[in-house]
Amino acid sequence: MKLPVLTAADGAAWEADLVTALDRGDHGVTVVRRCVDIVDLLAVAAAGQGRAALVAAGLRRLDADAVDRLIAAQVVPVGVVRRGDTAAEDRLRAAGIGHLVPDDADPSVVASVITDAVRTAAAGARTPRMFGDPATSMAIPPGAGAPVSADLPARRGSVVAVWGPTGAPGRTLVAATLADEIARLGTNTLLVDADVYGGSVAVLLGLLDESPGLAAACRQAGATRLEAAALAALCWQLAPTLRVLTGIPIAQRWPEVRATAIEPVLGAARNLAAFTVVDCGFGLETDEELSFDSLAPRRNGATLAVLDQADVILAVGAADPIGLHRLVRGLAELRDAEVSAPIWVVLNKVRRGVVAGDPASELTAALERFAGRTPAALLPLDQEAVDAALAAGRLLGESRPSSPLRQAVAELAAALVGVPAQPSRRRRR
Repeated sequence: MKLPVLTAADGAAWEADLVTALDRGDHGVTVVRRCVDIVDLLAVAAAGQGRAALVAAGLRRLDADAVDRLIAAQVVPVGVVRRGDTAAEDRLRAAGIGHLVPDDADPSVVASVITDAVRTAAAGARTPRMFGDPATSMAIPPGAGAPVSADLPARRGSVVAVWGPTGAPGRTLVAATLADEIARLGTNTLLVDADVYGGSVAVLLGLLDESPGLAAACRQAGATRLEAAALAALCWQLAPTLRVLTGIPIAQRWPEVRATAIEPVLGAARNLAAFTVVDCGFGLETDEELSFDSLAPRRNGATLAVLDQADVILAVGAADPIGLHRLVRGLAELRDAEVSAPIWVVLNKVRRGVVAGDPASELTAALERFAGRTPAALLPLDQEAVDAALAAGRLLGESRPSSPLRQAVAELAAALVGVPAQPSRRRRR
């Protein structure tokens, strides 16, 4: 059986002769569809009509996002370039096309390259990632009062997704403080604002100048392969070991943060920093029934993509009856989303008076009863310190290093990194 191949040449002269030669010869491949443009090619690929695609170097709208969609449809792209056109070769390789042939190559050579590309793609198919079970290999961070896993997968860099249900449980404050505390341990850290509903990391840190941030990184990842150096150029450098990639300045720009671009952005982040802390939005609904176009952007797609790529997820909930109710339901939604990463539950704004008895024991018992989980950290409410930090546009480690909230997050950061908590020291920006 011959290998089915698609073509998209955008009117290039080589297409007609090559299609005829491949169909008439005994090369093991056959062209089943000549596509008129990239939209036609993606539609035919999604229908499962081909295993490989010959694409012209000058095909309009051929970018990294289109290549990712072809690969997701299990169609391997093979670029056709004019002999000696090194600029076109570099452009196709930057978009993620690893197999190239000159436009005047013999049909047998083209067929062999196509066959090799399909074989290579099949051999290098992505295997499922294995994550540690938070119920095993427990370590107790000093003062946290609850067991958490200190084992993170040995990879280029670890991604920590900070998620929480609706109701302002304090995701952004926890994410920013956690990133700062990991950086204070001497570890290169990147804080990413991926909240498509109300990103506020820039305001929290006093970065009031509008910068492209994550939206620009997603655009670049969609046009070409995003490298660590290019990602670093889009970040704010707050300290020698801490960078910040700000989010979208207004919520209406959420379509710019496409789910398909999240994986390459986080891939570049893994090369840039040992730990990437991502502040996520609360929404997990896919709204499949509301969209007739499977390729249309979905507002919650970025959050789901981050959770899928994360090495560990911090589920942040407010430590009060309403917050616990929302957290329990949110944990069920996380389970339905089929995330693979271990989930560490963090109860924020712990205080007396909102629950009867001792807050730590009562909240832990309630979480174990209704969600079957033990909190990894109990973060005390320190509104005075938080207000002072917000007013100054600084992190807790800078404005109030002795804050009980800051100390609790520092212990959580040490547990994530797997080192003892360090004594607090002031650092100037």
